[in-house]
Amino acid sequence: MAGTNEQQVDIAVDPLFGQTDENDGDSTLGGEGTVSTASLNSTILEYRKLHGRTYQNDSEYWGPNDKTRTEQLDINHHLLTVLDVGTGTGVWAIDFADEFPESEVTGIDLSPIQPSWVPPNCKFVIDDASKPWTYPDNSFDYIHIRYMLGSFKDWVAVYREAYRCLKPGGWIEHMDCAPSLYADDASMPKPNIFEDWFGVFQKAGEIMGQTFDVISNDQYIRWMEEAGFKDVKEGSEAASALEMGLEGFGLFVLTNIMGWKYEEAQAFLQKVKAGLRNKSYHGYCLWETAWAQKPLE
Repeated sequence: MAGTNEQQVDIAVDPLFGQTDENDGDSTLGGEGTVSTASLNSTILEYRKLHGRTYQNDSEYWGPNDKTRTEQLDINHHLLTVLDVGTGTGVWAIDFADEFPESEVTGIDLSPIQPSWVPPNCKFVIDDASKPWTYPDNSFDYIHIRYMLGSFKDWVAVYREAYRCLKPGGWIEHMDCAPSLYADDASMPKPNIFEDWFGVFQKAGEIMGQTFDVISNDQYIRWMEEAGFKDVKEGSEAASALEMGLEGFGLFVLTNIMGWKYEEAQAFLQKVKAGLRNKSYHGYCLWETAWAQKPLE
């Protein structure tokens, strides 16, 4: 019986152990399949060698057991921890967890609109990223932020919290869109309904103290650098303007922030939708992504 203190015990070996007796056909320890402790200890370390890797003998297990494998297992023990800020429906967090099953993904949002059926390495938490984060220092390997324009009064404070919660060597990535519509040709007349639309949101951002103009003139890069990130990189892509979701956030801004009547807001939204459906307009939104690494020291 195992006690609280384990001790090494020397056991005398029977000199006749392992010798077979022709008449001992009923022995439960006899036969060719019987292996003594002494022989087990000596043969278990005789690994199969395949293409420069070692594998356990007498087993169909596919995993190697050499130094490279053990180092990989140790790395997996320290799981990749990911935080998705403003996760929304949680689709990004779920996709990431599916693609990287060795990771632990946490998505945070103000609203519990995420599905209940999620990968075992993914979870969602109701949290307000605009307030001081409750996570300890050096908690995450990767922090992801996307489509959060108009959400924060103090972006530098958000980035500082991300910097604090990232492990040394961890990464932050922020993807957002510009509050403007662009065209590479003369297909969009000036003035147009989109200039009015974006003008409303710029004014609403000033009223709320939560700017919708996050990526223009590389503002978010400067905020990241102010928070402590170094050598911030940036990439961009164009995306077609989409009508879906226009009414939801448009009504809130127009009626609650700008003080418009519901009928006025709906009339304005219909003009914006008509502009989006106008196939002679070759407009697109500009999306940009900035990423940076927390220094190792």
